Amino acid sequence: EVKVVERFGRFTRSYFGLVCEVAIASTLLAVFMPATVGRILLMVPIVMALAERVGFKAGSNGYYGLVVAAIIMSYQSGSTILPSNAPNLVLAGAAEALYNFHFIYAVWFWVMFPVLGVVKGVLTVWLVCKIFPARMSPQTAGPGLPPMSAEEKRLAWILAVSVVLWATDFMHGVRAGWVALGAAILCLLPRIGMLGPEAFHHVRYGSFFYIGAAIGLGALADASGLGSLLGRTLQTTLDIHPGADFTNFMLLSLFATGIGLITTNPAQPAVVAPLSAQFAEAAGWPLHAALMTSAVGFTLMVLPYQVPPVVVGMQAAQISLRTMMRFALPLLAVSVLVLPLEYLWWRLIGYFA
Repeated sequence: EVKVVERFGRFTRSYFGLVCEVAIASTLLAVFMPATVGRILLMVPIVMALAERVGFKAGSNGYYGLVVAAIIMSYQSGSTILPSNAPNLVLAGAAEALYNFHFIYAVWFWVMFPVLGVVKGVLTVWLVCKIFPARMSPQTAGPGLPPMSAEEKRLAWILAVSVVLWATDFMHGVRAGWVALGAAILCLLPRIGMLGPEAFHHVRYGSFFYIGAAIGLGALADASGLGSLLGRTLQTTLDIHPGADFTNFMLLSLFATGIGLITTNPAQPAVVAPLSAQFAEAAGWPLHAALMTSAVGFTLMVLPYQVPPVVVGMQAAQISLRTMMRFALPLLAVSVLVLPLEYLWWRLIGYFA
């Protein structure tokens, strides 16, 4: 943690620059570390220490701005990278179980990241600086960092190879989950890895059962006919029809967002995935477009309780609900305004074809 704080603080001379660095670091971490809760629990203590280092006391605007940027960008960036949060994995599992459809890492990234990752990320940084304005004194360079240890170098190589394999899965056909499993095995091997048997004492298996249950719920809804019944009902209610791609895109995205108010973020795909075939047929879209439209809806947060990792980050940083709501509602407005840009991007790359 000390090393990372030193790296952040060495050349930063403005609050805006520091918020940008935190946002970029949170985004890059989403590439290497799939678990959103893990990323937030890693980033929040570092950013809290960083805020103290540059003179932002707990409860100040500068403190809130840095910590909120870390929490929101960790969640937001993860939604644009296939294996980087739980809802993506649930949707991918449900699509495979229900329709034998396999998402590709590189395609997901190409469809989601340019607008919902880059454009929305830039707007998020701007919003942080507007809602939590602050000024900081120029910082001088800190002491030099020690060289990487042998274990750190091996881990860096394993992560780098894993990311390359994830990004090129459309070429070799090995799914992201198998690549992650292979990387985990390498981390456990003697002489190569850096984790000993004691690491298993810290593994929490609840998320495995949760994702399995969510995928099973979607399969049950499909097999029982409930998914088809709901799909036909919602098709009539939402007035989805061919030739109205923009309206269909907005309605289905916001519908998926609204489901999160009832089920919370990780369970949204289990409810929406069984309906995607009906939506695709009604809109005249290929199945992948209907599935990904629901994934777009998962990226919008109306209230913090919808996204458990955000709540974990709030508790870790001791941020009140009132403070987070000051940011969440304007972010929702920005997110809705970004949706037409995402639609135009899909039209440009031919994703509806």
